[in-house]
Amino acid sequence: MNEMIEQLKEALQISPNNIPLRLHLADVMLKENMLNEASEQFSEILRRQNNNLKALTGLGDVYYRQHKYSAAIILFEQLQHEGSLTLEGKIKFVRCLLKENSVPQAKDLYMQVLQEQPNFKDAEIDAVLRATGNETGADPDLLLQELSQPGNKFFMEKPTMKFEDVGGMKKLKNEISLKIIQPVKNPGLYKAFGKKTGGGILMYGPPGCGKTFIAKATAGEIDAKFISLGLHDILDMWIGNSEKNLHEIFQVARKNTPCVLFIDEVDALGASRADMRQSAMRQIINQFLAELDGVKDSNEGVLVLAATNAPWSVDSAFRRPGRFDRVIFVAPPDEESRKDILLSHLKDKPAEKIDATQIAKLTQGYSGADLKAIIDIATEAKLEESLNKGVLQPITQKDISAAVKQHRATTGEWFATARNYALYANETGLYDDILQYLNLKK
Repeated sequence: MNEMIEQLKEALQISPNNIPLRLHLADVMLKENMLNEASEQFSEILRRQNNNLKALTGLGDVYYRQHKYSAAIILFEQLQHEGSLTLEGKIKFVRCLLKENSVPQAKDLYMQVLQEQPNFKDAEIDAVLRATGNETGADPDLLLQELSQPGNKFFMEKPTMKFEDVGGMKKLKNEISLKIIQPVKNPGLYKAFGKKTGGGILMYGPPGCGKTFIAKATAGEIDAKFISLGLHDILDMWIGNSEKNLHEIFQVARKNTPCVLFIDEVDALGASRADMRQSAMRQIINQFLAELDGVKDSNEGVLVLAATNAPWSVDSAFRRPGRFDRVIFVAPPDEESRKDILLSHLKDKPAEKIDATQIAKLTQGYSGADLKAIIDIATEAKLEESLNKGVLQPITQKDISAAVKQHRATTGEWFATARNYALYANETGLYDDILQYLNLKK
C-alpha cells in the first residue's frame, strides 16, 4: 500500500492539477488512517475547488476521527446545506454536535436519521437522546410542580400586563374579549346562550408584531395562568411520547383553569397532514386535534391562543368550530402604536426631547421588533460616542433618524409571500385582512 501511495504522489508531481488523482490519493491515505496526510490532500483539493463535495466529506471524516468536532461540524453543515450529507455523515454529525453540547440540533438531526432508518440504533447516541423517563407518561401533578419552577421550558406564570399595556390591535383585542375574556367574566350570560368558556384563536402575521405579547396580556386580563410552548417542547424521540407530552400539558392547563395555553409557531405542528409522509408526525397532529376538541377531557376554562407566521401551512382541520375557529390577522403597528412603542423603548434612556410622531411617520410597515432594533442601534452608537468622549452623550432625533435609514422594515418579505396567497388562494376570504392592509381589496 505504501508503494501505491508513493506512486500516486509521483503522479501528482507530474500532474498537480489532477483533482481525481489527488482525491484518490487522499481516499487511500484515509483508509490507511494517515489522517494528517489525508487532511493535507483534501484541503489542497478544496483550495482549488472549494465546493468539491467528495473532498468536503473526506475532510469532515478526517476531523471527526481526529476529534476536531467544531471543525467537522462546519463541514457537515456545508454538506447538509448542499443536500449531500449521507446517512453515515448525519450520524457522525450528530455525534459531533453532542460532543459540543448542541443537544437540540443533534436531536433534530437524529430524528431525520430515524425517519430514514426507523430501526437504527446507536448506544452512545441513544443514551443521550432517547433517555426520556418512563414510557407511561409523567404524573400531571408532578408535572405541575415542575411547571411552577422558573427556568422550566414550560414555565407557568401569571402575567400582570393587560390590554392597556399593548398599543393598537383594537380588532384583535375585541375578538379575544368576545371569545375568551367575557365568557370568563360573565359565565352566566354565556351559559344562557349555550356558549362555553374556552376555545381557540389563531393569530397570524409577520414576525415581531406582538403576538406573544397580546397572549400574555390576555392572561393578565382574566387573572389566568399562562403556559407557552413550541414544537420542540412537545417532540420526543420515542414514538408515542410526543403525544403524551402534548396530553400532559393540556392536562396541566385543565387542572389550573382559567389558563391561557399559548402555542407559538403552530404551523410547525399543524402543517397539512397531506404533506406529512411520516406517520409519527401525523399521529402528533391528530393528538393535538383531539386535545383541542376535548373529547376525553373537558376544555372548559382552557383558553388556547396560537400564533403563526405561515397560516397557509396550517391544516384546515385546525380551523373547524371548537378548535381555532377565529383566525385573526396581526398587522404591523399603526402610526399611533409605533409612537407608543418608540417612547416605551426610550423610557429611562438618556435622550433629548424626541419627536416620536415624526419617527413613527418614517417607519410605516415596521414591526415592534424592528422599532426596538432602531432604538438599540441608536443606543449603541451613543454608547460608543460617550466612551470616546468620556462624557455621556444623549440620544438625539438625528441618531434615531439615522438608525431608521440603517435598519429597514423586516416585514416586506413576509408581505410579498402573503400577498400572493391573498390574491390567488383566498377562496374562503381568510386573507381579506391582508388585502385590506395592502389596499388591494376591491
